[in-house]
Amino acid sequence: MALETELKLALRPHELPRLLAHPLLAQTARRERLFNTYFDTPTQALLQRRIAVRERRVGRRTLLTVKTAGSSVGGLSRRGEWEGPTRAGAFDFAALVDDPALAQELSRLAWQLVPVFRTDFTRRSWLLRQGEALIEVALDEGAITTGHTPSTPRGTQSEPILELELELKSGPVDALLDLAHTLALGPEGDAARGLWLHPSDRSKAERGLALFQGQRQQPVKAGPVLLAPDMHPRAAFRAAALSCLAHLQANVAGLLQARDPQTPPDPEFVHQARVALRRLRTGLRLFGPTLPRRFASHWGEQWKATANRLGDARNWDVFATEWLPELLQDAKDAGTDPQIPALRDWVDTERRAAHQRAMATLTDPAHALNLLAFTRALLALAPPAPQRAARPLPGWARSTLRQRHARLRRQARQALRQGSEGRHALRIQLKKLRYAQEFLTSLLPAKRLRRSTATLTEAQELLGSLNDLSTAQTLLGSCPLPVANDLLDRVQTRLREGLRALPHLERTLMNTPTPWG
Repeated sequence: MALETELKLALRPHELPRLLAHPLLAQTARRERLFNTYFDTPTQALLQRRIAVRERRVGRRTLLTVKTAGSSVGGLSRRGEWEGPTRAGAFDFAALVDDPALAQELSRLAWQLVPVFRTDFTRRSWLLRQGEALIEVALDEGAITTGHTPSTPRGTQSEPILELELELKSGPVDALLDLAHTLALGPEGDAARGLWLHPSDRSKAERGLALFQGQRQQPVKAGPVLLAPDMHPRAAFRAAALSCLAHLQANVAGLLQARDPQTPPDPEFVHQARVALRRLRTGLRLFGPTLPRRFASHWGEQWKATANRLGDARNWDVFATEWLPELLQDAKDAGTDPQIPALRDWVDTERRAAHQRAMATLTDPAHALNLLAFTRALLALAPPAPQRAARPLPGWARSTLRQRHARLRRQARQALRQGSEGRHALRIQLKKLRYAQEFLTSLLPAKRLRRSTATLTEAQELLGSLNDLSTAQTLLGSCPLPVANDLLDRVQTRLREGLRALPHLERTLMNTPTPWG
């Protein structure tokens, strides 16, 4: 079995000429046309195991390829791969795959395999030296297609392919990210004129299966972070941060998928992207004492700026999809007031403008460069070999959370008497503590952790509702239509009602269950 290590990067068609003008790609590229057919069973048994079986036709040759599920984050993936010559339709897995259990499983399913989708693309490739590494750079242009089947009655579906793959042939993994960063700086080698080479964790197989099933990307929530008790703190941070990167990139990919530019995307994409950035910043603070000071400070500021640029879109999403319908439902004359359609149009216009600003941030080459640079710096942080921390990680986790719970109680006594700004600051502190506990879940007693997290979540939701109402006040205050004044009165009424729960909230926070034993 070969272990494939590659970095996949998405790019935009209009930037292709500048990529090809890069000095590193000045040598003549090898060019070949690749026709690929991917197979699965009618019940998608391979998809469920994240296994890809592919026949590739290159000239007169036909190759059979098997790829297994691996790890993929930051566009950097590692997975098992077997490839060898074959005859079309001859699935001789026993001869190809040297993993007996996998070969037996695939052989058992071979008779059920049917074509699911095809990829047809032209590949231009270069073999480059990057320090001590040898890297194949492949530029793929073409399309994924899936035909009419009983399970896909929509007829032929197609999706374009335009991506850059950097495959490590030999040498350190760091060289892949180094080369990607150099290419992303553009032919001038200037970050200000860089290319948008965005790390992508979706393989052609995953994209093809989604197309076959008629599935669009869905918002993704944060995945679990598994920490071992004997981990070095930097290794623990690395695991947490890589989880945040996967969370962020999955939702950014959803925002960037083809759609009507006049229709805002599912609000949950922006929300989850911001959650990923907040979790990442929480991790930088939580593990900050164990990290290089300059690293923690620099990346904390970078990801804060990105999150802030998405914040406006999130505020308009919440107002447009949650609070405005509720406020109008309470209005007796909402169905007859001639200003209501104008108000809705104004909100839609402001919301679209906020999303355009958010998309401008995500499609700025600076964002892609940050992802590459952070992933590279993150991988370099991990200890070169397994090391035992000076203090066992579970003890460090309990001590750190004990300090944070004490800080939350102190802040609760003060913040709830300091108006909207104090409540907002307390809500952020609650989120940080909840995210910190989520990072350390595998090191804490499960029952106590559930009780503690439930209390924090309940308090966060109340403060979040009050914060949303304060934001609605601000947004409505900028509306030029007179009808906004009536809605402002309703918002203020809701705020007064919500503020009555604050004394109970303070008592709850003062007695928040601790998650350690």
